[in-house]
Amino acid sequence: MQFNLVATDPQSKARAGVVQTDHGAIETPIFMPVGTAGTVKAVHQRELKEDIKAEIILGNTYHLYLRPGLDILEQAGGLHKFNGWDRPILTDSGGYQVFSLAGTRKIKEEGVKFKSHIDGSTLNFTPENVMDTQRTIGADIIMAFDECTPYPCDYTYAKQSMERTHRWLQRCVDRFDSTEPKYGYNQTLFPIVQGSTYKDLRIQSAETIASFGREGNAIGGLSVGEPAEMMYEMTEVVCDILPKDKPRYLMGVGTPANILENIALGVDMFDCVLPTRNARNGMLFTTQGIVNIKNKKWADDFSPIDAELGGYVSTFYTKAYLRHLIHSTEYLAGQIASVHNLTFFLWLVKQARQQILNGTFRDWKDMMVKKLMTRL
Repeated sequence: MQFNLVATDPQSKARAGVVQTDHGAIETPIFMPVGTAGTVKAVHQRELKEDIKAEIILGNTYHLYLRPGLDILEQAGGLHKFNGWDRPILTDSGGYQVFSLAGTRKIKEEGVKFKSHIDGSTLNFTPENVMDTQRTIGADIIMAFDECTPYPCDYTYAKQSMERTHRWLQRCVDRFDSTEPKYGYNQTLFPIVQGSTYKDLRIQSAETIASFGREGNAIGGLSVGEPAEMMYEMTEVVCDILPKDKPRYLMGVGTPANILENIALGVDMFDCVLPTRNARNGMLFTTQGIVNIKNKKWADDFSPIDAELGGYVSTFYTKAYLRHLIHSTEYLAGQIASVHNLTFFLWLVKQARQQILNGTFRDWKDMMVKKLMTRL
């Protein structure tokens, strides 16, 4: 994998670049739709390419390990062949599940023991077998195995967890570097910065992660309930340390405002379930602000969902029709809303990139953040 830095905004730390993988180029800043179980919920691959214009999607190691399982994925020739997506894929290592499944897992130095959320069976994840699993899944970018700590988090625990994540990283690197890709294309390993909301820990972790000299780096353990200003503070501290010539991926973030503010701090890559999860509940992100399509005010609004956004879904379907589908619990409602929200998120980062290239990002960002947080 290669990263070429194309431009930096003169009034902020925002960057425009290009990540080159064997499955194609990714123009940054980029938002990556989340396809946890090998699919972006309610969205066809054709829509991802043609309407949403996604350049990379995510899968999740924990969920894909359980279903369909590694045997099926290997027989298929990897996740790209299995789900028909021929552009880049990134896989999360399962570190987030160490956080989200806290009630059914045990952490030890060797790794993490999970109870399957499907049938209660015991799973053992170690840095080594997580690397092997992601080799089999076949993602272009794979994540190191870590622990995503909760918020709030005691300092002593945050420090111990961070240090264990660093030890696990060394084991991930050793295993990754001693194995080969399975399907004839290259894979890249990203380490993950941890340290909760403690500045000294974040500095220590960023310096440690940077010392491994991998092709890209990630920032984890944020957007887990901490105030937005605290997230921005930690991101800025870390981005000032991580190498400028490597892409920086802020995991699990977030709202349109979060994305723009973190782009301004030097982040290149984002992912979040928010656009599709909120879509299924009737929340739409638009170029004019936030719409709760369930509200009665939209019942007789026959204007397009978002005429300024472009794209077939956002300009063809009306607000009134989508509201009707939502209240009728029609499956099509989730599909339309999900495609719309993802189209908006990809439009937003492409607009941000153009503003960076033009040298006008900061003023545009300040205007857009206020606009996009408005509830219509």
